[in-house]
Parts: sequence; C-alpha cells; structure tokens
Amino acid sequence: MPAMENAHALLVGIANYQSINRLPETVLKDAQDIYELLISPQHCGYVGDNVQLLLDGQATKANLTQALTQLAQRCNQDSTVFIYISSHGGQVEFGSYAGEYLLPVDTDYTSEESLAQTAISGTQFTDALRAVPAQKIVVVFDCCHSGGIGQPKNVTAASIKSGLPESYYDVLKEGRGRVILASSRSSEFSYILPNADNSLFTTHLLAGMRGKISSDDGTICIFNLFEYIQPLVTSEQPNQHPIFKAELEDNFPIALYLGGKKHVVGVDDDGFRYDAYISYVDEEPDTTWVWETLVPRLEDAGLRIAVSGEVEIFGVARVVNIERGIRQSKRTVIVLSDLYMANNIAEFENTLAQFLGLEEGAARLLPVCTVAIDSNLFPYRLKQLSLAKLYHPRRAQREFKKLIEQLQQPLPRRTGDGLFQ
Repeated sequence: MPAMENAHALLVGIANYQSINRLPETVLKDAQDIYELLISPQHCGYVGDNVQLLLDGQATKANLTQALTQLAQRCNQDSTVFIYISSHGGQVEFGSYAGEYLLPVDTDYTSEESLAQTAISGTQFTDALRAVPAQKIVVVFDCCHSGGIGQPKNVTAASIKSGLPESYYDVLKEGRGRVILASSRSSEFSYILPNADNSLFTTHLLAGMRGKISSDDGTICIFNLFEYIQPLVTSEQPNQHPIFKAELEDNFPIALYLGGKKHVVGVDDDGFRYDAYISYVDEEPDTTWVWETLVPRLEDAGLRIAVSGEVEIFGVARVVNIERGIRQSKRTVIVLSDLYMANNIAEFENTLAQFLGLEEGAARLLPVCTVAIDSNLFPYRLKQLSLAKLYHPRRAQREFKKLIEQLQQPLPRRTGDGLFQ
C-alpha cells in the first residue's frame, strides 16, 4: 500500500488551559481524530514517525516552539506539511504589545506583557513557517470556538480580544505553496453543535479526508477539500463561514485518498462534477435573469450547476478557479448579451471551453440568448454554433425544455467521419 513518506504533520489541541477559560473537551477529540486519520494506512497514509500530536499539558510554548523547529529540520522542498491547531487565539489591539497570538496551554493572561511573553506571537509563528522549506504547506486553524476566550482568571486585560483577524492569515500565507484554512471569519464563532463528537468545521474536514470527496488519482487535493467543507459548514450554521487563503496555482495533494484508491469519484460516468458551468456577466439585467430564471430552472430539473464567480476559492488566481470550474463541468452555457460580448473575462471563459472541446473532440460549448442580439457581433467561432433563443414569447418554453434535455445527455463527441453524435 502506498504511503505519504515525505509528508509531515503537527497537530495541536488545547482545551484545559492553566490560566484561561477552558474550551470544550471536543477540541482534544478533534486533534486526536485528525492524528489517527493522518497515520491510517487505509486513509491518509502519513508515516507515524512524521506526525506529532500535542494535547493540553503537552502543548506548552516551549514544546510548540520546539515542534515547529523540528518540523522545519525534517522537511525539504518537496515535502508536504500539514499543521492543525485547535485552541484559543487572541489579539492585543493597542500599545507596545499589539498583535496576534496563539495561546499555548501555559499562557499567562494577566496582562498584555505577560501574554506577549508566554504566548506565540504572529511574528514568531510566521517566522517558524518561513523556516519550513516545503512548498506544500497547509495550516488549519479551528481557533475561535463558541466558548470564546472569556475573561482571565486573575486580572482583566481590557485590550485583549479573542479570535484571530483575517489579516493574520494573509501574512501567514505569504510564500509559495502556502494555504491557510480557518474555520470561521474573524467576526464569527466556530461552533460545536449539541451532542456532536467534533466541532462543526472539523466534522466536515474529517469526513472529506475519510473519503467523502472524489478522487481520480488516489490523493486528496487542497482545492477539492475546501470545496467540500465550506458549503456544508455554512449550510448547517449560517453564521460560520470557513475561509481559504493561499499563494499557489497548483491544486496539490495533501494526503492519500482511502489509502491511495484511484478512480473513486463523486461525479458522473464521464468524470464531471457539474452538468453545466454558467458563463455570464454579473451586471444587470443578466444577473437577475441568471439567478432568478436560468439557475432555478436547471436545478429544478436535477442538474448540477456551477456559476461563474460562485465556485471560486478565495485567495486563488481567478483564471485558475475558472479553468477548474470549466474542466469539472460537462458543458459551459454562455449567456450571450451585449454585456457579454464586451467582457474580457467572459471571452476567456468561452474560449477556454471551446478549446477544451476541440482538444477532446467534444461539443462542450452551449450558447443561449435572453434577448435578441446582432449575431454580427459574434466572433466566427461562436457564430457557427447553434443558439438557444430563450426570449421568444412562443418558443421560449420549448427552447428551455430542449436545453435541459441536452444538458442531461452525454457530451456529443466527434466520430471518425467528423460528425458529432
């Protein structure tokens, strides 16, 4: 069975603080479950000696600092690094100790000065990450739980605030191949639902890494993992929005998928996640028609729809997001209008979809029109395509029905005689 021999991980869970209000015991189970999943040969395939788990009393400032130093020493440029932290985070908003801090179990929280001396500052953690030579680094924060940081047991430090701001993650992600996943926005809690075994975010993180996402090549890739987690978390708790920060272009693997099992996909028989990618210009009147007419009609028919701008991962180059969405979609539906024909991003989307179709010998591009438009405005490569006219007062319903039926069918592909079938 294959293994992630050059993958390394540090997992931290702190619930029972010495001088700070405790977090639920669930925090410890989160880190423990991630640890067991990573070293499982049937799942993520990390080598046990390359994975360190620090829980509660083990997670002192000295031990955390040492663990980060050892992580940097074990890695090389080709390594994969996974860091998971479930604990308190805090901010000093004013004064000479202003900044962000990760709070080890032995943090002294009686003043800004004592916090700065016993916690791990944003600068210290950033420097530790920069010392890691690997170019595939994922840092996961589940650091603002519904319990909150509370008040210190001794002296109240008025300028100390719970949680970590998004600006902190922006600094951490700087550098090639660095990804920061956070369980919520800085203004939100990261919830633990009643009677749940894990926090909400980590519940779905674990599920994705246990095989709920799809994989064709036997690995779990970072974009795919976040795409799975984010909508599930927010659908269960609308006040929690996981965030993704990155400096990368490659959808790199972070673990094995079911021990390296290949060709297990949560997609159709042709390997597509979506039936259609909707390419349009997000300006009125096109926006209202796409979201109030087109998307509901297609989804009501059971079609899986990706919409331009809505399947993007924050922090990733837009052209990379677009290419991923179009590649994962069986067809690209372009909503033609005067706005569309004048938009450079729209031109990139339809050109890319058409190029992929030519490369594969498939008819991937499907143009529709919501209003009468002068076809002389079309480039020849679009002018030659059949057009679904969804504006005609008598034919619109038939055209919609035909559009849906076509999207439900396999891709037309070029045969040996040059025809599509």
